Amino acid sequence: MKNAYQPPCTITAEILKLAADISEQIGRFSVSHLSDSALRLRRINRIKTVHGSLAIEGNTLSEEQITAILEGKRVLAPPKEIKEVENALGVYDQLEEWEPSSLNDLLKAHQVMMSDLIIESGQFRSSGVGVMKGQDVVHMAPPASMVPTLINQLLLWVKESQDHPLIVSSIFHYEFEYIHPFADGNGRMGRLWQTLILSRWNPLFAWLPVENMVFKHQKQYYGAIEASTRCADTAAFVEFMLKAILETLQDVSQTTPGVTPEVTPEVKKLLRVLKGEMSRTELMGKLSLKDEKNFRLRYIQMALEAGLIVRTIPEKPNSRLQKYRLSNRGMNYQKRLKKA
Repeated sequence: MKNAYQPPCTITAEILKLAADISEQIGRFSVSHLSDSALRLRRINRIKTVHGSLAIEGNTLSEEQITAILEGKRVLAPPKEIKEVENALGVYDQLEEWEPSSLNDLLKAHQVMMSDLIIESGQFRSSGVGVMKGQDVVHMAPPASMVPTLINQLLLWVKESQDHPLIVSSIFHYEFEYIHPFADGNGRMGRLWQTLILSRWNPLFAWLPVENMVFKHQKQYYGAIEASTRCADTAAFVEFMLKAILETLQDVSQTTPGVTPEVTPEVKKLLRVLKGEMSRTELMGKLSLKDEKNFRLRYIQMALEAGLIVRTIPEKPNSRLQKYRLSNRGMNYQKRLKKA
């Protein structure tokens, strides 16, 4: 049965322009995550992501302290804040395993994020909750009894929506904060899940420190949430998030030199068999592969990150009709493979 739920959002000219600018910026981004220098960049950006998302919630640990925790070093800091970092690092490491429209995955991710921090980790809240600003209640979340239905409707909408993933992910983020489904951890989970939705559109987003940019504009972040709540329209928040994403891309592109992709043996095999437009099933058959997860991570995702292949339905990365074709860069590389 088709989902009747439709989050209220006016798609403004500004939203469409920002989405187009981001898509263009992504298309020009040439950093490959297959080289040693890019792996180092991924690590740095992951630390920035965790730092930004937790700092918004009041965690005082620095990027240097988070790096030390990642390296297994001892850090002198409040145990609760150390645990928040450990949990966040753990959940972002599992990002590739979660499915954006899965309720079970959402609950599993919350369990990892809030393990040993709250009793109800991995469970929806059992009581009412209000969002405070100083001494004032700025938002009363829906009753706890409504949370399961609202979240299920929202996840189904994410799965079925025909809107651009940049817009879908931002609307989800706002709606998730409005529902406030958990006793704690709603902010970090909303930001995590937006990153997850975007990473299914383009794997580059798994490593972009958008959360850190949101932290830099924290006042505007909360202001955009309040504006959307007042107007009963998510447009203000969507515009804010798209501006943060675009600024993150511009910041990373200015500080990161272009890297020529170092193509792995798996990607070379993929490029040798890809002709025209082919589905995952067709490609796995040509390569005599049976492990779908291994194929997705080591073949498809690596080739997408290197800009060697593109999706035929980029706005719906998980579509059952999805196919892949060579990009211009991929066609040039395929020609070099044939000559080799």
